[in-house]
Amino acid sequence: MKKLLFILSFLTALNAFSQDVAEPVEMFSEHATYDLVADRMGCIENEIPLHFNERVYAFVNYFTVKNRPYTKEVIRRSSQFFPIIEQYLKKYGLPDELKYLSIVESGLNPQAISRVGAGGLWQFMPYTGNMYKLHQDWYIDERFDPYEATDAACKYLSSLYTMFGDWELALAAYNSGPGNVRKAIRRSGYKKSFWEIYRYLPRETRSYLPQFVAVVYAFNYAGELNLLPNDPAYLMEHDTLMVKGYVNLKSLSNELSFCYEDIQALNPHLKRFGVKTDNQFYPVRLPSDKIELARINRDSLLLIASSEGEKELEHLAQNSVGSTYGREKHVYRVKNGDVLGTIAQRYHVRVTDIKKWNRLSSNTIRVGQSLNIWVYPGTQVKTASAKATPAPQGNLNFDGKKTYIVQPGDTLWDISKKYEGLDIEKIKRLNNLESDHIKPGQVLIIG
Repeated sequence: MKKLLFILSFLTALNAFSQDVAEPVEMFSEHATYDLVADRMGCIENEIPLHFNERVYAFVNYFTVKNRPYTKEVIRRSSQFFPIIEQYLKKYGLPDELKYLSIVESGLNPQAISRVGAGGLWQFMPYTGNMYKLHQDWYIDERFDPYEATDAACKYLSSLYTMFGDWELALAAYNSGPGNVRKAIRRSGYKKSFWEIYRYLPRETRSYLPQFVAVVYAFNYAGELNLLPNDPAYLMEHDTLMVKGYVNLKSLSNELSFCYEDIQALNPHLKRFGVKTDNQFYPVRLPSDKIELARINRDSLLLIASSEGEKELEHLAQNSVGSTYGREKHVYRVKNGDVLGTIAQRYHVRVTDIKKWNRLSSNTIRVGQSLNIWVYPGTQVKTASAKATPAPQGNLNFDGKKTYIVQPGDTLWDISKKYEGLDIEKIKRLNNLESDHIKPGQVLIIG
């Protein structure tokens, strides 16, 4: 009897607790029927068409039910970045709802990088970023600057709208490029709307506009859907200090008695702990409560901040895998018999560099493939007809180390016998090898 009473008491308490914490039924989209969402969508003030259909409804369910934590997080971040985006949309006379596009692009993460190398809030590829004058070098990448990248995105979106005269097509072109949209228009028999050319667009682009519409819905009805955050994010109050030449940002923050992490948060486009501007003035954002002190003591602060870390960063720039710092771009077309090792030897670079520059996940290359190779000015590039096997004395790479490119059939013992004073253990130590396993094309340091 006591056991039964205990169970009944427990179930009663559990029921009361569940009623206290449960969200109202309307806040889950399984209760927000298709017709209800359609009705709500029609009440949203908009300049960009918000066509509603089963495809859009599926993404509404995704953002409001299946992935509620993600949606809550981007709504939390929106209070940090939307004021910046709204400012530029107004400047260029663009629809306010374009701010939601940044969520589809990056989830409002200013340091987001895609698998193909697009970066920042607006996911600019390096080439497109260069087109819109977003500065990119080893120290700075303005694709990750919320201000500069938003300005560039507004220019690009304006250009696409001028090109197509239709916002849905302009958004599709932002995702897949104007060429793919024109191709879809041709294949559709020259139809003029997104949903008429839908099945001719790339798969990713077919989902792009429906996601945008679903995000607009989720934001406009965040209160009804219980998606409003308890702790909205806000951008730190800040102002800019103009710097020139090399500046160690850690030293600067230390001298001003605030956290270096604050500089990182305010300047996500500054990629290193130091910035170098080649004697051009460049703005660095600092917390507002430190800016007056920084300007009063500017000369002495910058003198201190320029005195350490530069050589360390220069060395890192020259030796980090895939760095293009101080190099010139060459394009090499793969020929029959080529392997990455021989190409690396020809250009005096590392196999790992070539893989990084070309986003290769393996050593496999194909005849006719174009490879980007970055070399230092004045590098003597061997001709394609030059003998591919390494000379007995080894080859000097860009940082002065002697290297050997592994040939088919080579073992560590074979290689050690080619050079005086070299043994298997030394090869393993120089190359951090944990076993004797090596493969053709691999570049080994031998001295």
